[in-house]
Amino acid sequence: MTKLNLTLLTDFYELTMSNGYFDSGIADELAYFDLFFRRVPDGGGFAVMAGLEQAIDYMSNLSFDSADIDFLRRKGGFSEAFLRYLENFKFECDVWAIPEGTPIFPGEPIVTVRGPLLQAQYIETMLLLLINHQSLIATKANRIVRAAEGRGVMEFGTRRAHGASAAVLGARAAYIGGCIGTACTVCERDMEISALGTMAHSWVQVFESEYEAFLAYAKLYPNNCTLLVDTFSVIGSGIPNAIRVFKELKPARMGIRIDSGDVSYLTKKARAMLDEAGLTECKIVVSNSLDEWLIRDILRQGARIDSFGVGERLITAASDPVFGGVYKLSGVEHEGAVAPRMKLSENVEKITNPGFKNLYRLYDKDSGRMIADVITLAHEEAPAGDDYTIFDPSFTWKRKRLSNFIAKEIRKQIFEGGKLVYECPPVEEIRSYCLSQIETLWDETTRFENPQPYYVDLSQELWELRSSLIAKYSEG
Repeated sequence: MTKLNLTLLTDFYELTMSNGYFDSGIADELAYFDLFFRRVPDGGGFAVMAGLEQAIDYMSNLSFDSADIDFLRRKGGFSEAFLRYLENFKFECDVWAIPEGTPIFPGEPIVTVRGPLLQAQYIETMLLLLINHQSLIATKANRIVRAAEGRGVMEFGTRRAHGASAAVLGARAAYIGGCIGTACTVCERDMEISALGTMAHSWVQVFESEYEAFLAYAKLYPNNCTLLVDTFSVIGSGIPNAIRVFKELKPARMGIRIDSGDVSYLTKKARAMLDEAGLTECKIVVSNSLDEWLIRDILRQGARIDSFGVGERLITAASDPVFGGVYKLSGVEHEGAVAPRMKLSENVEKITNPGFKNLYRLYDKDSGRMIADVITLAHEEAPAGDDYTIFDPSFTWKRKRLSNFIAKEIRKQIFEGGKLVYECPPVEEIRSYCLSQIETLWDETTRFENPQPYYVDLSQELWELRSSLIAKYSEG
C-alpha cells in the first residue's frame, strides 16, 4: 500500500502566507508559535494530551514531491522561486511539547515551535488536526473510564468514527485515556492495542435457534466465550440459553453481553439468574450508546456490570465534539533577542500570552499532588521558595500562597534544528503514565460537574510583559 502523502493536507492560506513570506524576504526570520487550547470539553477540570507521536511523524517526513509542486504550479499564484524552495524543503525547527498522557489545562503552551517563519507557520494545520482530535478522544475516554470505577472499558466505535484515520487514531487515543482495548483489529497489528469483541446479532439470527447459535460459538471459542443475549429476549430466552450452553460445555472463560433495554434492571436480573445457576464467575458486559453520564447513573442504581463496550459517544466525543486548540504567533527573533508578539481580541479569552515561554508544574512535596502550573518566560528560573504566590484562575484578585512544593518543567524538547531528539514511548507506557498522572490530581479537579478550576498562573515578569503590550496595542 502506497503511503499517503499528507504534505498538502493543510489550509490553503498556509501556502499563500508561505509564498508571501518567501517573496517578501522574511521566510527565514525566526518565529515562535504556541499551540494551546481555551476550554476543556464537557465542562471538565482537565484534558489529556495526545497525538504527539503522529505529529512527530508528520514533521519528520515533511517534504514536497513533484506531484505537489506540479499541482501548485497549475493552481497559480505561486512564484517559481517559492516552488523551487519547496522542492528542496528541509524541516529545521525546534519543537517543545508536553508528553502524551499528561493532564493539560487551558491557556498552556502544550507545543511551542521555534524556527524559520515559513516552516513554523506551515505546520499549523496538521499539528492542530492531530493533537486536537486525539486529545479530544483521550479526554472523553478518561471521563468514561473514571465513571466505570475500575471496570474495564472497551472502545467499540470503529463503525461510527468519522473515517478510517479517525477510527484508528481515535482507538489509540481512547487507549491512552484508559480503555483496555478496542474493536479496531488493525490497532493490535500496528500498535499492540488489544483487539476485543464478541458477536453480532446476525450470528444468533443465522442459526435455527438461539441455543444452537450459542452452542456453536462456545464450541469454537471455549477460552473466551461471551454470548450476546438480547437478540430476542434477555430474560425470557437469552440468559436461559446461555446458562444451558455454559453448563453443558463449561468454557474456560464465559460472559454475556447486553446491548439493549434497561441495563440497570437487566444486569441485576442476569446476575441473580447466573449466580443461581452456579455461574458466579460468568462476567456481564454492557454496550448500547453509553457515555460517562449513563455509566455513572446505572452504577448508582446498582447495575451488576463487569465491563463496558462504548462506541459512538466515545469515538466521536458526541456530547462536546470539538477540542479548541489554536496555534498563535508569540514572538519573532532579531539578532538573538525575542520580540514578543500577542493577539488582542474583542473576546477577552482570545487574548494570547507573548514571548518564548517555559511551563512548570508544581507538586506538593508531602502528597505528590498537583498544585498549580506556572508559565514563565524562557530565561526565568523555575518557581521556588517557601512563600510563592499564585493567582486564582477565576478571580485575579484572589491569591494563594504556596510552600513545600517542587517545580518540574513538564515539556520536553522534541526537535532541535529539525533533528528528532525525543523517543516516543510505547502506547502501553503512555497509557500507564496517563493513569498515574491523573492520580496526582485532586478529586475536586476530576469531578464531572463544576470541577474546581486548576491554577494556571503567569510569572510576575510575564504578567507585566503581557500587561504592557495590552496597553501598547490598545493605544492603536
